[in-house]
Amino acid sequence: MRPDDWHLTEDVDDFLARAGDFLRSRPGAHVMALTWAERVRKRGTEAFGASDPVFGVLERAGEVHAAFYRLPPRGLGLTPLTPEQADTLAARLAGLGHRLPSVGADHDSVTAFAEAWRRHTGATASPRGPRLRLYRLGTLTPPEPMPAGRARVLGEQDLDEAMFWCGEFAKAVGEDVSIDAGTWAGTRFADKRYTLWETPDGAPVSVAGMNPLIGGQIQVDVVYTPAHLRGRGYAAAVTAEVSRAALAAGARDVVLFADLSNPASNALYQRLGYRTLADWAAYDFGGPQG
Repeated sequence: MRPDDWHLTEDVDDFLARAGDFLRSRPGAHVMALTWAERVRKRGTEAFGASDPVFGVLERAGEVHAAFYRLPPRGLGLTPLTPEQADTLAARLAGLGHRLPSVGADHDSVTAFAEAWRRHTGATASPRGPRLRLYRLGTLTPPEPMPAGRARVLGEQDLDEAMFWCGEFAKAVGEDVSIDAGTWAGTRFADKRYTLWETPDGAPVSVAGMNPLIGGQIQVDVVYTPAHLRGRGYAAAVTAEVSRAALAAGARDVVLFADLSNPASNALYQRLGYRTLADWAAYDFGGPQG
């Protein structure tokens, strides 16, 4: 396997023509590549910054083995890689003069790439953000009993409410993003559908969002309950409702990420029927890069 087996392109349609079937063959493992490629395809490259995106496909003898994506100034995102594949990718990008701020992927792949990037560029890697666990839904098991109240799906007329809840979520998880009417369309939050759990008197107490159906899969993303309202079953109720809606929308697979440092949320998702698919990690790069 050689570095030039990696085909690089700035054209998302070219990327999906080459790698689409491969990505859809394992939608859970490839959830981030599928999601970001679809965002670029729908919104255009200008929605994510002034620099062109870079997509890559590892091809040999007409067969796709791996892929990556990057939307500068964001870091590199990988599909699962073997250590050899990680080394050839690092060699290819280093040879082209790429400088990477970070990389994210399943734990084994990202660790292999970070080590390969150090060898080829001299860059040092430090863990970035929380360790995550990717879950896939088995058999949905809603909580019993459900807390008093009901689920309400937010529509276009509820944009202010959606922005408020996403802003609260972003602050809670330390996500560095500005969320207001001027920036909303360029954030990762804009293409989701949100559901609130409301108490019988109509007070919103928890939110869950879900991405569009991509490759037969829906990702549940943004699950948040204010700290003073936790422990009352609201997050379980709204996550169950969104998971049910994802299945009703035709998803064959439903996935979500959870912070491994939060045992309560991990236990909640497992009670609902979610099962471990992969552990996820990210590294920031510093020091020499060629």
